[in-house]
Amino acid sequence: MFQSLIDVILPVFLVIGAGYAATRSGYFKLKHVDGLMMFTQGFAIPCLLFRAIAHLDLSASFDPRLLASFYAGAGLCFLIGLTGARYIFDRDWEDCVAIGFCCLFSNSVLLGLPITERAYGPDNLTANYAIVAFHSPFCYGIGITVMEIIRNRGQGGRRMAGAVLTAMFKNALIIGIGLGFIVNVSGFTLPAVVDQALGLIIQAALPGALFALGGVLVQYRPEGDMRTILFVCMVSLLVHPSLVWIFGKTLSLPQDLFRSSVLTAAMAPGFNAYIFANLYGRAKRVAASSVLIATGVSILSVWMWLTLLG
Repeated sequence: MFQSLIDVILPVFLVIGAGYAATRSGYFKLKHVDGLMMFTQGFAIPCLLFRAIAHLDLSASFDPRLLASFYAGAGLCFLIGLTGARYIFDRDWEDCVAIGFCCLFSNSVLLGLPITERAYGPDNLTANYAIVAFHSPFCYGIGITVMEIIRNRGQGGRRMAGAVLTAMFKNALIIGIGLGFIVNVSGFTLPAVVDQALGLIIQAALPGALFALGGVLVQYRPEGDMRTILFVCMVSLLVHPSLVWIFGKTLSLPQDLFRSSVLTAAMAPGFNAYIFANLYGRAKRVAASSVLIATGVSILSVWMWLTLLG
C-alpha cells in the first residue's frame, strides 16, 4: 500500500505544500491567500456542494446507518475533547467547548473529498456528500449550542437560539447545501448552460482551497499547551475513525459507505475549528496549532487508514 501514499495522499499535500511555500517565500501575500480562501470557501465550494446535492440520489445516499456511524463517533469525540480538556488539562469550560469542537470538526471537504476521490474514484463520493450535507449544521449546532448555554447560563433560551440560528444561516456552505436540497426535492432541472458554468467553477474549488489552506497555515506556529494539542490530534486522527469503524461494522454498513465514512473521520481538524475558536476568543492557539500539526501528521495517519481499509 506504499503506492497509495504516492498516488493518493502526496498529490493533495503537495498542493497544500505549494500554497505554504508560495506564501512563506512572499510570492503570495496573505491578502492574496485571504482572497483565494474567500473565493473557494465562500463561493466555489458552496457551488460544488450545491451541484452535488442537487444531482444526488437522496434515497440511495442518506443511509441512516452511515449518518449514525459517522455522527455518533463525532459526537462522542466532542464529549471526549470537552471532558478531557476540563478534567485532564484543567481548562475553563469555554476553552473546553472550543477544544471539543476541534475534536469534532474533521476536514471533510478540503481533505476528505480529494483524498477519497483519489483513493476510490469520483463515483464513490456519494457517502462523502451525504456526510458533508449535515456536517456544518451538526458541528456548529453542537458547538454553538453548548458554548451559548455555558455563556448565557440563567439568561434564557431566546438569546442562545438566536446566536445558533444566526451563525448557522450565515454560513455559505450551509446555504449552498440548502439550495441544493431545494433543487433536488423540487425536481427542478438546472439549465444546461448554468450546469456547465457551475462545472467550470467547481474545477477550481478543491485545488484552490488546498492551495489557500497551505497559505493560511503559514500564519500559525505550534505554540500553546503541546499536551493539549497532541490530545486533540490523537482524538481527531485515531479515536474518531476508530469509533466510526466500530459503529459501521456493528451496523453492517455497505463497503463503499463504510470506507468513505472512516476515511472522512480520519481527516485532520478543519480550518473551521480555528474559526470557531476565534469566534469566541477561546483556545485560539490550541485550535490553530492543532489544525497545523494534525494536517501534517495526517499524511501518515491517513496512509495507515487507507492500508487498513484495503
